[in-house]
Amino acid sequence: MPKIPGLLLLVSLSACSSLPHVVAPAAQATGPAKPVYLVSHGWHTGIVVPAADVQAWLPRLRQRFAQAPYIEFGWGDKGFYQAREVTTGLSLRAMFWSSGSVIHAVAVPGSPGRYFSQSEVRRLCLDAAGHAALLAFVAGSFERNAEGEPIALNNGLYGDSQFYEGIGKYHVMNTCNKWTAKALQSAGLDLSATWMLTAGSVMRHDAVQRASVPTSPSGQDQACPS
Repeated sequence: MPKIPGLLLLVSLSACSSLPHVVAPAAQATGPAKPVYLVSHGWHTGIVVPAADVQAWLPRLRQRFAQAPYIEFGWGDKGFYQAREVTTGLSLRAMFWSSGSVIHAVAVPGSPGRYFSQSEVRRLCLDAAGHAALLAFVAGSFERNAEGEPIALNNGLYGDSQFYEGIGKYHVMNTCNKWTAKALQSAGLDLSATWMLTAGSVMRHDAVQRASVPTSPSGQDQACPS
């Protein structure tokens, strides 16, 4: 079998399963601007949204995270993300032979900036159309059972958290950070998720910088400006 040049391999992988797909904002959506939070844990990024908003799309999460004001979501490789001990073999399988994906959902009991005080947190205010599209993207990242409900797997990595079966497959060109970028692209931010594969590329993007609004040192963030 002939060798595939490195660039061609990357292009081939980027054209492989790219699920979940970016969601186009609904132009007719109206309402006040709403906050979401972008969190970087170093190598991995996630999205924090008001729990009630996403629970309207995923009612089963209302039962699982009944008291949480916010929920953080991240997407990643099914084997690597759930592993308690990371190995080289797991890393290689995630990049090139992933068996599937998972969603990590974490109850955030208060201000995301305070709860994730050891991580980089950016607060973004989204218009109604962008906020609805981001929620649709997150909800569409869950695999469903025959009843249309998310499929719970293992307990999560920290806090009150849960893994769920995800759609799509992780690979070197479809990373956890690209998932976050696709969520932001769905929200209407002026960026392309194609080459946003690292946490830094997401957090430092000009569109993210422009959309960021200050968080309160007290942890009690004000409502987004209308």
